[in-house]
Amino acid sequence: MSDDHWMQHALTLACKARAAGEVPVGAVLVSDASCLGEGWNQPIGRHDPTAHAEVMALRAAGVSLGNYRFPGSTLYVTLEPCLMCVGAMVHARVARLVFGASDPKSGAVSSCARGFDLPGLNHRVESSGGVLADECGELLKQFFRSRRG
Repeated sequence: MSDDHWMQHALTLACKARAAGEVPVGAVLVSDASCLGEGWNQPIGRHDPTAHAEVMALRAAGVSLGNYRFPGSTLYVTLEPCLMCVGAMVHARVARLVFGASDPKSGAVSSCARGFDLPGLNHRVESSGGVLADECGELLKQFFRSRRG
């Protein structure tokens, strides 16, 4: 299945976050054309600053597989990950990241920082952005417009 297919799935998950009043970000971890885990932003509802979509997808995959490492996997996320999520991907040995919209305020892949390029990391994650970027970005813009009234 294509990157667009999985990003569309991540957008569907982002809508779950929006419906719960959370920033609409969704993520899905995939390997061999199968979903290993999925998640959406839940820090407000869970009272947990680490409950980002990426972390929730990694946690779900860990429970499902009985492991905390996911070599050969690809994580699809609707928004460029923050530094915390970049670190989680490195520790989980995610092979590839595909993200939708860039995050000029806290994106740690290519916007504000290049977290995967930090020296001393024992794993490198391949990354690419811009997949369904317009759709991903528009969902976020609509959410924040509605919050401002």
